[in-house]
Amino acid sequence: MRLLQRAYVAAVVAVFLSIPALGQKVETDYDHSVNFSRYHTYSWGHIHSSDPFFEDRIRAAVDHELQAKGWTVVPAGGGDVMLTAVLIEKNQTEYSTFYTGLGGGWRWHGWGGIATTEVDKIPVGTLVVDIYDCASEELLWRGMAQDQLSDKADKNSKKIEKSVEKMFAKFPPKAL
Repeated sequence: MRLLQRAYVAAVVAVFLSIPALGQKVETDYDHSVNFSRYHTYSWGHIHSSDPFFEDRIRAAVDHELQAKGWTVVPAGGGDVMLTAVLIEKNQTEYSTFYTGLGGGWRWHGWGGIATTEVDKIPVGTLVVDIYDCASEELLWRGMAQDQLSDKADKNSKKIEKSVEKMFAKFPPKAL
């Protein structure tokens, strides 16, 4: 009985530790030698998604964040910087193993019970937003967000908005 209780406790701990892994992962990086205070205008370069509706949603979410920080969008090629964005959708394989019973002791096949493994294909989206200096064409800043996708477009739109909001939370970077 004590072994069974330990197994249940271990299962509960494993579930709680895996919950953060299900959340949105957002990372940013930038050229630390760049003074971002000299940039105030931007234009859009290429935006790509397998779903064309999301191209406009990505643009709107980024525009909202940058304009809230005082940046101005200008026609293509006319800004201090150029932005590009790509939304990549892939299926990630996830394995879940379940054990039935713990058995009554050591047997030729282990401690008893049967293990069943299920294989699931989880749709995952990765959004990459890049900012390039128009004059030098050098990459200045990159934001990446990864999250599990839904089969509902409205939920995915909200995830894009939240991803972009997190990406630009500490934008523009402060000089070191």
